[in-house]
This record gives sequence, C-alpha cells and structure tokens, in this order.
Amino acid sequence: MMNSSTRNYLRRIAHNLQPAVMVGKKGVDEGVVKALDEALIAHELVKVRFQDFKDEVRPLAEELTKKVNAAVVTTVGHVAIVFRQNERPDDQIIHIPDSVTD
Repeated sequence: MMNSSTRNYLRRIAHNLQPAVMVGKKGVDEGVVKALDEALIAHELVKVRFQDFKDEVRPLAEELTKKVNAAVVTTVGHVAIVFRQNERPDDQIIHIPDSVTD
C-alpha cells in the first residue's frame, strides 16, 4: 500500500504522460492485460484511458491492476494512473525519494 506522499509524487510525474493503454468495448480482456503488463515493464508508470465503461473506471482499474500485480495511483475522469516498480533495483526507471516514502 502506498502512502499519500508517494501517490502525490507519482501523480506529478504522470501529469505529462499520454495514455499508453486503452480499454474499449471489450473491457478488461487478455489483450488489455498483456498491453498493460508490457507498458509497466517498459515504463513502470502508465496511464490507462477508458473509452467505454466510463462509470466503472475505478473498479475496472482495480481489477486490471490485480491481474498485473500493480497499484492504482489515482483515477481522474476516464483515466487511471497505474504503477508497478521493477523488482530489480538496477532496472528501476522511477526512483521514489526516501523523503516521500516516510
């Protein structure tokens, strides 16, 4: 579970990101799960745009992140920000400062 300082830090980083994964009419299917997993491997922090199911963004984002072992940072409108840090420190792209994680 991430604290509010960590969420705020990740939200600031994600502000200028473009959505990398789109959830369309098929919902959270295997293609979306695979695309999100690959995007998280490459970037660690990803925006997911919900083109359909706009009334269900938060629950679908939670379902999606469980499937890829990630966390929802926040949802804003029809977009969810998702984070999964690489387990190997040498491969980490985003380094959360210690002052934020306390």
